[in-house]
Amino acid sequence: MNEQLTLEVSPVPEPTLDNFIVGQNAEAITTLRHLQPGQSLYLWGSNGCGKTHLLKAMAACHQGTYFNHESHPFLASITFQNTPPLVAIDDIESLNEDQQAELFSLYNEWKLRKNTPDAFILLVSGNVSTLAMPIREDLRTRLGWELVYRLEQLSDEQRLTALQHRAHEKGLQLSHEVTHWIFTHYSRDIAALFNLLDALDTYSLSTRRPITVPLLKAFFIKTKS
Repeated sequence: MNEQLTLEVSPVPEPTLDNFIVGQNAEAITTLRHLQPGQSLYLWGSNGCGKTHLLKAMAACHQGTYFNHESHPFLASITFQNTPPLVAIDDIESLNEDQQAELFSLYNEWKLRKNTPDAFILLVSGNVSTLAMPIREDLRTRLGWELVYRLEQLSDEQRLTALQHRAHEKGLQLSHEVTHWIFTHYSRDIAALFNLLDALDTYSLSTRRPITVPLLKAFFIKTKS
C-alpha cells in the first residue's frame, strides 16, 4: 500500500464515555460521569469488557494521566507539585513489585489529600474482584476503600451495536450480510472485532473495494497465507 493511501485510512476514534456501549453497566457509567476530586473507584471485569476504554476516556475528560504496567516512567513521575486531576491505572494484576509499591504510595497520597483543595480522582482497574486480586495485601485492601464496580460483558446484540457504531464513526457501512459473516466466523471479543474493523478498512482501501462478504473472505485468505 503506497504512502498516500496509508494516509487515507480512517482514524481510530478516541475513547470517550459517549462512544462506550453501556449494556448492563449503566450505574457504573453514571458514577464515572459524576466522579469528583477526592473519590476513588475500582473497576473490574474480564478481558474485553471495556476497562481500558473507560480509563482512557476518563483521563482525557479530566485532563488526567493514564498508566499501565508498560508505562515508563510509572507513578514515580507523579509528585505533589504536578499531580493531574485524575490518575488512571489499568490492569493492576500485571504490575510488578516495584509498581505495586508506587501504587500503594499513591493511594496513601490520595487519602491524605482527599478532603483538601489538592484532592484528585484515583481510578484503578483489574480483571478480578478486590478479594481475588493477587497483589500485596496492603494494596489489595486499598482497592475497596471507596467505590467498586464490576463491568459486565456485552451481549451479542450489544456487540453488534458497538461494531456498527464504531464503523459509523470511521465513515464505514457494514451490511447485515457482512456483520452476520463476521459473527459466524470470527471472535466476538469486542477488542478483536474493533481491530478487525480497522484492518478491513485498510484492506478495503488498498484493494479499492467496498467491505463485502467476498472482500472478507479474500482478506482472511490473505492473512492466513
